[in-house]
Amino acid sequence: MSRPDVEIVGAGIIGLSTAWRLSAAGLSVRVHDPAPGTGASGVAAGMLAPVGETHFDNTGLLPLLCGAAARWPAFAAELTEASGMDVGYRTEGTLAVACDADALAELDREAAHHRSLGLASHALRRSAVRELEPLLTPRVRAGLRVDGDHQVDPRRVLAALRSIVDVDDSPVGDAGTVVVAAGWRTGALTGLPIRPVKGQLLRLAAAGAPRLTHVVRGRLSGRGVYLVPRDDGELVVGATSEERGDTTVTAGAVYDLLRAAIDLVPVLAEYRLAETCAGLRPGTPDNLPVLGRIDARTIVASGHYRNGVLLAPATADAITTLITSGGLPADWSPCDPGRFTDHGAD
Repeated sequence: MSRPDVEIVGAGIIGLSTAWRLSAAGLSVRVHDPAPGTGASGVAAGMLAPVGETHFDNTGLLPLLCGAAARWPAFAAELTEASGMDVGYRTEGTLAVACDADALAELDREAAHHRSLGLASHALRRSAVRELEPLLTPRVRAGLRVDGDHQVDPRRVLAALRSIVDVDDSPVGDAGTVVVAAGWRTGALTGLPIRPVKGQLLRLAAAGAPRLTHVVRGRLSGRGVYLVPRDDGELVVGATSEERGDTTVTAGAVYDLLRAAIDLVPVLAEYRLAETCAGLRPGTPDNLPVLGRIDARTIVASGHYRNGVLLAPATADAITTLITSGGLPADWSPCDPGRFTDHGAD
């Protein structure tokens, strides 16, 4: 077997997208993974939400999130053309809704935060929210519409990438460059502080019942939930966030997610519970990705936490730029692994 220019460890959405982009740039690539597509990418809901995922403590990530979202239309179209497979890219937008006084105050703070950052979101009265999504509980008091927050089906994306990128389970060889994109396992492989953050989700099937048309985020009686509808009638309900490293689905999490989802959209009680699942997001101490060289041969692309699907095209392009031109785009400078390795050398 000939020596490739680049070897990639990890066949999740980050690793496969990077392999595809590197191959398009004329490099030979080999991807290694004994269980491709079984990590966080195969569990993720697939929200492409640069506005909805911008919180008070992560505004430094905003340029990356917005830039990544802008890449997705072309990325999805190119991947569909290359693979002949629909990846479930949808652009109806997202609704954040409030059903009680506390949630309404939080929604107002969120809207003010968006305005302070120049982000596009639109406050809606109860009647406008119910007009957009009549299946929502009558208890909805107000909403926030974010037209630029879209979605994709990560499982379809993985299938499309797998159809055009070869993966094997052999050990890494002697390529000139190795990209470690192994999700939360990247920490053990590189010594970087990347940890598993458990997320449990449900998948419901409409089974002939009425369907939502938008991604919906809501809070009701202190419980938060998001609902992501697919074209085929599947509805993803998520998600927990737990500082744990196991993938056990717990009865308590299923109960809490179902209760919140049905309280928000009562007709979901008629849906079939099709799947329960858990995945491990790769988190870092500052919740920023880790992207860049850690030595002359090794590049890291991990730590994307809740934004791995959204950031996949941008990550792939950034790694391709790093390998072909020697430097990363400026937007990625906060994600340099040196922020951890330099500190550790003091």
